[in-house]
Amino acid sequence: MFALNLGELVGMVSNNVEVERKSAKAAEGSKRNYSHLTGQRCSLKPSIIDLARFQADEVVALLSFCGRLLGHRTKAWAYKTRKNDGLLLHSVSDFRKTHQESQSSPQKMSSGDENIILNPRFEDGLSNWAERGCKIALHDSIDGKVFPQSGKYFAAATGRTQSWNGIQQDITGRARRKRAYEVDALVRIYGRNATTSTVLVTLYVQLPDLREQYLNIANVQATDKDWVQLRGKFLINNSPSKIILYFEGPPAGIDILVNYCLVKHAAKPPSFSSTRHREFGVNIVANSNLDDDTNGWFPLGNCNLSVQTGSPHVLPPMARGSLGPHKPLSGRYILVTGRTQTWMGPAQMITDKLKLYLTYQVSAWVRVGATAFGPQIVNVALSVDDQYVNGGQVDASDDGWHEIGGSFRLEKQPSKVMVYIQGPSPNVDLMVAGLQIFPVDRCARFRCLDVQIDVVRKRDVILKFTASELSGLLGAIVIVKQRDNSFPLGSCINRTNLDNEDFVDFFVKHFNWAVFGNELKWYWTEPQQGNLNYRDADEMLAFCDKNGKQTRGHCIFWEVEGQVQPWVRALNRNDLMKAVQNRLTGLLTRYKGRFQHYDVNNEMLHGSFYQDRLGKGIRATMFSTAHQLDPSAQLFVNDYHVEDGGDAKSSPEKYAQQVLDLQKQNAPVGGIGIQGHIDSPVGSIVCSALDKLAAVGLPIWFTELDVSSNNEYVRADDLEVMLREAFAHPAVEGVMLWGFWELFMSRENAHLVDAEGEVNEAGKRLLGLKKEWLSRAHGLVEEECKFGFRGFYGTYDVEIITACKKVCKTIVVDKGDAPLEVSIDL
Repeated sequence: MFALNLGELVGMVSNNVEVERKSAKAAEGSKRNYSHLTGQRCSLKPSIIDLARFQADEVVALLSFCGRLLGHRTKAWAYKTRKNDGLLLHSVSDFRKTHQESQSSPQKMSSGDENIILNPRFEDGLSNWAERGCKIALHDSIDGKVFPQSGKYFAAATGRTQSWNGIQQDITGRARRKRAYEVDALVRIYGRNATTSTVLVTLYVQLPDLREQYLNIANVQATDKDWVQLRGKFLINNSPSKIILYFEGPPAGIDILVNYCLVKHAAKPPSFSSTRHREFGVNIVANSNLDDDTNGWFPLGNCNLSVQTGSPHVLPPMARGSLGPHKPLSGRYILVTGRTQTWMGPAQMITDKLKLYLTYQVSAWVRVGATAFGPQIVNVALSVDDQYVNGGQVDASDDGWHEIGGSFRLEKQPSKVMVYIQGPSPNVDLMVAGLQIFPVDRCARFRCLDVQIDVVRKRDVILKFTASELSGLLGAIVIVKQRDNSFPLGSCINRTNLDNEDFVDFFVKHFNWAVFGNELKWYWTEPQQGNLNYRDADEMLAFCDKNGKQTRGHCIFWEVEGQVQPWVRALNRNDLMKAVQNRLTGLLTRYKGRFQHYDVNNEMLHGSFYQDRLGKGIRATMFSTAHQLDPSAQLFVNDYHVEDGGDAKSSPEKYAQQVLDLQKQNAPVGGIGIQGHIDSPVGSIVCSALDKLAAVGLPIWFTELDVSSNNEYVRADDLEVMLREAFAHPAVEGVMLWGFWELFMSRENAHLVDAEGEVNEAGKRLLGLKKEWLSRAHGLVEEECKFGFRGFYGTYDVEIITACKKVCKTIVVDKGDAPLEVSIDL
């Protein structure tokens, strides 16, 4: 037991005795004058007291006494414990939460550094909190119905007339740059007719140049019945002059209630080990071949199942691509009749057959009965604890059998999983044959992909040496090292990323192309009519030019109505046409020759805002006008869910047809963009989509690639599948990642580098592939003074060492089929 008891410690503090500090850093601190407390002038340095050896109630009593002694609430005091040297800071209020409320509080945050929110539980009233365009009030209850879930009080933002009104706290000076923080708050809503509404926690940042930024940290669907936890993370790249954290979101008239708000240094996510499954290719669907009639199957809903014959005997191509040689299918299929709802069809329980973090491929033949409604979407779906999971979709008709293929993965242990086939309109019969769901060995394709990569991305090179004394060249040592691969590999960047030197260093070192996340989009460059903002794009383009990075222009227009700014949506036809022309002229004139690509009208398979208002010809007009304004730029279509089999609206067949239709209207389409926001990718499915699109004859780029898994090893596998498939396919001419830095990605659990700069397993896989795709060779100069090797396209350093000297040269291996002869004069 520590030598001092509680009474002695209180005496030490009350007599202004400073306890020895635990570290030199903690010893720093300005002196404070507290003479008004004792009636005489004295000097008191902030004391650091190791309280880890005391009981919880003793600590609270001590700190409460200290607070009264110094005229401050206990929120101003802290205890310190760190794993090694006893110096990890927690606020007193958090200490009380840990020891007094752990049974009733929601999920805890990480035990990180100090909470940077002052008065987080409103124990000091509304001190340090302020209203944001409304009023705020402190409550211990409301109408005898609403009580705090944690602690004694909660705050309410009332009289709200705008969605951004709420409660806020200025955290300037307490939030450190390049440090990841985790927000944990307990919120609910209150008011007449208030039932559910989205509550957001947002960060307002003002930079020294008065530029403003708003960062949505997290949001949650709140109710008037219960408190809900609102959790999220943020990172500040720059050095702001002001940082304010605030709650907002619900419509006017609805109060926002906050029970507590904590902001601490974010904890590292749990680590996973790499696991290898051995039972790949085993179909988990019972009685898939219908050898036992419909045993194992049941009708979902009031429909009828029967077994018929006449379906294909061959395995669908995408499954064949994963499984290889396979015994023929039975030729039997399930016929579903009497369907009165779209969700009705054959079903089977598969709960106990699934394993976490395995990627499952889905394959089947499907067909629909005669219908006057045209092609029907057929979907293999899973109900995972009553949540929908997509296993694949296809547009099917009554003219033949159609392959359906998809994939899925579970990352949380389910209690109930059902697979079912659904989709066609009511009263349309459905036919399903040979449904297979099997864990797929995604590495099995890599060997054959390596062969394709050698053909598609490499070239034979012959170095021919000349010198005044040829005799001295024979037997000279030649060392060839590739400096960089010329294959375009880029990433999305945002303006705020450029203020983080660690981000910049990683980007400059590992990528050769860039695309801007938002800063070139119309809603960013002209948020209000006539109010143009090209400052961010100008700065980012200057950064790319300085660092020798080529750039894609994303995007001129966005066809999805929800992504069109309100003032554009409000225009009549004539004014909209003028605005479209002004957008084209303003953007492409300003940046003529500086963007190598443009995504002209984003996501035309999923939206039709401009086409609906300006006619079918507007899309081709956008391409033609853009080409006239900047003939050097390659003009792309760009869309999502093209490569994964999960969206019948954007199948590769429909995407290819859209490009052909544009070309018929003389639109100068120069490339096909596949966004690549994909889950659980399977190589054979991705390759199938690429093959179908390649038939159009245009270059293909993955323009926004990201993969997501809370297991970084699985995320790494996903990324490797996509990069290898892209690199091996002759039609693919570049890959852009949609970011790589945590908290600056559009999807959770998609980052390759964590918020504070640590490269995770997915990032290491990327770097490993980049290294793998660099060629090296060494040997001796042969007769005729030649040296040959086969290598990837790109830039090489060549070192020739003779008996009397060493010569270094740089060569470039360009794309080509014939061997490249390079003359080197020594």
